[in-house]
Amino acid sequence: MRISSRAERIEPFYVMEVAKAASQLAREVAHSDRPMIFLNIGEPDFTAPPLVQEAAARAVSRGATQYTHAVGLDALRERISDWYAKRFGLDVPARRVVVTAGASAALQLACLALIERGDEILMPDPSYPCNRHFVSAAEGTAVLVPTTAQERFQLTAAKVQSAWTDNTRGVLLASPSNPTGTSIAPDELRRIHEFVKSKGGITLIDEIYLGLSYDDTFGHSALAIDDQVISINSFSKYFNMTGWRLGWLVVPEALVPVVERLAQNLFICASTISQYAALACFEPESIAEYERRRGEFKARRDWFIPQLQAAGLPVPVVPDGAFYAWADCTQMAQQLGVSGSWDFSFELMKRAHLAITPGRDFGTAETSRFVRFSTASSMAHLEEAIERLRGL
Repeated sequence: MRISSRAERIEPFYVMEVAKAASQLAREVAHSDRPMIFLNIGEPDFTAPPLVQEAAARAVSRGATQYTHAVGLDALRERISDWYAKRFGLDVPARRVVVTAGASAALQLACLALIERGDEILMPDPSYPCNRHFVSAAEGTAVLVPTTAQERFQLTAAKVQSAWTDNTRGVLLASPSNPTGTSIAPDELRRIHEFVKSKGGITLIDEIYLGLSYDDTFGHSALAIDDQVISINSFSKYFNMTGWRLGWLVVPEALVPVVERLAQNLFICASTISQYAALACFEPESIAEYERRRGEFKARRDWFIPQLQAAGLPVPVVPDGAFYAWADCTQMAQQLGVSGSWDFSFELMKRAHLAITPGRDFGTAETSRFVRFSTASSMAHLEEAIERLRGL
């Protein structure tokens, strides 16, 4: 059977390969005194709060399970618009909101709508691997631009300008970022967008961790800049609905019918049950619970990062959002007699029964030195993980 060159270009999602190995070992040590601790997957340990679960059950019981409009329930689009107004003080009209089958569908729709064969999209190195594969699936090329800790592992306007060529179509950023948990300063983001716009390009920004921001300096949506920024968001992270597969896009008004046409053909619509459930995300009781959980994620970060540093795993930039720690494993890898984050991760899995993510997925700019810890697990798991690291 002949496989398409498009499919062949897509690398494995190595975090999942590591997860499979960790799961196999976890079964073997399940009844030992050191069961596997998973700090490798970026999934909140919280599930959807009660009102959301109840709303889903009501939708099923009353038969509200048929297709919705391709762009989503009008009521949900209005609730999202209202969230931007209350949370960020932004006027984002509901007509510019497109509800999607997760942020993945949002990225795919945006890329298919805007990227031609041969177009290049600038992205920071390191960055979330699936984002570059959405560009590739649209016949474009993701150009990874190396970043440094001094730049918060984010692109700067100067680097965007330096990397721009005749083939460049735009930028795909993430703020806060996976794997680093760092955000782009608002003024720098504005400079990036103004330059991109001057070139007739597009600014795509992944904001799926925006709700999980812990620093007022960075906790702002890029939509504050102008209505030409395209924002991708999700109910997975802040709203704790990972498996419900629900997200959204905010696009310029002229782009809505284009994205709608693509969504009609590729997805029909996002999950109807998930959409009705998500209406309850914005109830005051739910928002209060999400904010309590955000506080807990921050407390985990505040405790875990110094402990990692003390254990010999320095984190060059303290994350201002999300639930990740991007740690340099060079010193500890040498102590364990291995080289590079890939071997270090497997050695840690074997010796400490601790699953983490090597930097290999996230780019090539010194990513072999780094590993990603997820602090989305409970404080008890984080404390036990540190104890095991100390004992190596």
